[in-house]
Amino acid sequence: MNRPAYTLRELIIYFLKLGTIGFGGPVALVGYMHRDLVENRNWISEEDYKEGLALAQLAPGPLAAQLGIYLGFVHYRVLGATLCGLAFVIPSFIMVVLLGIVYKLFGGLPGMQAVFYGVGASVIGIIIMSSYKLTIKSVGKIKLPLLKQNWLLWIFYIAGAVVTVITQSENVLLFVAAGLIYMFVKAPPAWIKKPIGANSILLGITGFWQFEWNTLWKIGWFFTKAGAFVFGSGLAIVPFLHAGVVTENHWLTEQEFVDAVAVAMITPGPVVITVGFIGYLIAGFPGASVAALATFLPCYLFTVIPAPYFKKIAKNTSIKAFVDGITAAVVGALVGAVIVIATKSIIDIATAFIALTSLLALIYIKKIQEPYVIAVAALLGLLLKLL
Repeated sequence: MNRPAYTLRELIIYFLKLGTIGFGGPVALVGYMHRDLVENRNWISEEDYKEGLALAQLAPGPLAAQLGIYLGFVHYRVLGATLCGLAFVIPSFIMVVLLGIVYKLFGGLPGMQAVFYGVGASVIGIIIMSSYKLTIKSVGKIKLPLLKQNWLLWIFYIAGAVVTVITQSENVLLFVAAGLIYMFVKAPPAWIKKPIGANSILLGITGFWQFEWNTLWKIGWFFTKAGAFVFGSGLAIVPFLHAGVVTENHWLTEQEFVDAVAVAMITPGPVVITVGFIGYLIAGFPGASVAALATFLPCYLFTVIPAPYFKKIAKNTSIKAFVDGITAAVVGALVGAVIVIATKSIIDIATAFIALTSLLALIYIKKIQEPYVIAVAALLGLLLKLL
């Protein structure tokens, strides 16, 4: 292996900076990494970057975080992957914990309620736009030739949406079944054709250290499952979180969950870091730590373990087909979750207007980023509620 043109310390500092000021969601973050590390600094080769991006898209895990872990692995192996992953995630984790403290401290005040009145509606528009982009990317455009070509993926997509709306719960078995069916139809693995062988006061007020051990275990198990089924974008975790956090375990109210998604939108770094905010509301700082660790550990393992062998794995058509099937169902579930959340978050003409305006802004103002949309929505919420 050639001697890298940078030190591990320099790469860690880069990911600390990206995790601190990197707004725009997963697509923007992976774009920043290419611009900074491949084009401008020549630290990472085009080939290594493309392999990392392919692995991040192929395996479960939030796209940007997984790519960052892989780029740390390229020259500095497991140590580089571990430290770069931590550097990327920790700044936004600290931010969401601080926001959790503020939220618990001031959540009952009219000003805070007014801000999230506008922000919650805006988030609906943002997720609609994101789910549309994910649909086009993962399932295909709505054109007759593509519909004929990807008809099975569209069935999985619609099934994911319908089942999520009806049951309002996570459907891991549906996703796995979609992946297996698509794999068997499109690229059955070779083994099928062979015989099967044997193979403080303030901290007290804000709930900083208020938790129960039983709740921590539940949080750890739930967020581990959620982290293992995030394909391509952090927003794909929304249906899992909504079903488990609101519907099944009743850890948060509907409004608190929408506010948690909003927090993910207004903070830099990976969108999935909203799990830290959710964990904090459930069980203070221990809950935030367990939720974040449980969510990102599968992402880390799914990157580091296959990384040395990925050149060979990436060519396996059966694995690609399995992931395609799962992704179609997961994106469909995201659309279903949007419908469920919207029916409970858009409560009047004002919130409908804010959601629609946010969506139109993202469609027609090409370079606008989500944090700016949310900031305007927060001001609108204040004006509508307080004036």
